Amino acid sequence: MNKAQKAESVEEIKGLINGSESIYLTDFTGLTVEEVNELRKEFYKSEIKYKVVKNTLTVRALKETDKYSTHFDRLHETLNGPTGIVFASKDPVAPAKIIKKFVEKSEKPKLKLAIVENEVYDSKQLNALASLPTKEEVIASILGSLNAPASGIVGSINAVMRDLFSVIEEVAKKKAA
Repeated sequence: MNKAQKAESVEEIKGLINGSESIYLTDFTGLTVEEVNELRKEFYKSEIKYKVVKNTLTVRALKETDKYSTHFDRLHETLNGPTGIVFASKDPVAPAKIIKKFVEKSEKPKLKLAIVENEVYDSKQLNALASLPTKEEVIASILGSLNAPASGIVGSINAVMRDLFSVIEEVAKKKAA
């Protein structure tokens, strides 16, 4: 890889870092080509980028961006050996769910480190991270909570109207009798 290619790769990594809400560092040792392709396919479906890049280029890109600068030392010490990096821009916990699903099947890939919402998670916290609700689930829950009082009011108004009509109907029957 010549200097120009390295510079281009660093710029690409910087762009992915700056555009991500979370990053996950994984050790893909032991995965077959078929398993890696399946993993990439799952990430692609969720609009998640997965890259295998040289650790030295990743370190250089991290130095040149401020996105995860508070966690640089932790990231730097984790960037050794074969490393696949997952960049999530839309849903920061979606990669954890995908990784957990694969780990349950074959115990691979191993999560080295994740930074989600500027919080650091290690491999022991994968289950906790994967159990967090997605953004869509949180939004649906909030909308459901907002909608519940409105539907309760509508139900109450309908009950009052129904009772009022019942009373008027009974009064009309008594007057007719």
